[in-house]
Amino acid sequence: MNNSRFRSSMNVANGCLELAKEQVRTSISAKQKLLEDSNLLACTVEVAEIISAALRNSNKLLLFGNGGSAADAAHIAAELVGRYQRERRGLPALALTDNLSSVTAIGNDYSFDLIFSRQVEAFGVADDVVIGISTSGNSENVLRAIDAAHERKMTTVGMTGGTGGRLKASVDYCLVVPADQTPRVQECHIMLGHIICDLVERSLFDE
Repeated sequence: MNNSRFRSSMNVANGCLELAKEQVRTSISAKQKLLEDSNLLACTVEVAEIISAALRNSNKLLLFGNGGSAADAAHIAAELVGRYQRERRGLPALALTDNLSSVTAIGNDYSFDLIFSRQVEAFGVADDVVIGISTSGNSENVLRAIDAAHERKMTTVGMTGGTGGRLKASVDYCLVVPADQTPRVQECHIMLGHIICDLVERSLFDE
């Protein structure tokens, strides 16, 4: 490799390194804002208490979202069904994104907007808890599922970002991450999900 090509490749590498550092800085900034938002953290604790009470009373948790939020829903459900940090019995949490046959059948036969609400109709009962995840707060299929949950007298929780979108006014409890960039919102969502899982385990199994 001649000197000019070497310098060019180094410049590219250094540029990529700075871009990577900036991603870390913006992530840290979002989490710092989350740390300073005592109302959001207090609401997170309250949501964990509500989920703990529901699970203690033999109810369940349903979670749903699209794209990265679908992955977050599955991630949080897995922590509860399997374990987070404690050896204990499995807890009933269901991510409505995981049954691809149901999701594609409902989307094909009815509408993509109904892929979650139809499953809430099938699985949800009074006093269950649902968590709808939408970084914008405006995902139609999430909003319709929240409406279906209200009809069944379920407790509704939203996880969103920015201004909260339509979801903020649609749920009983809303965790609105103080960030606008979708990746930063999602990174904070999974942190809040982990906090909830930890508090639920402590509530149910440290007694």
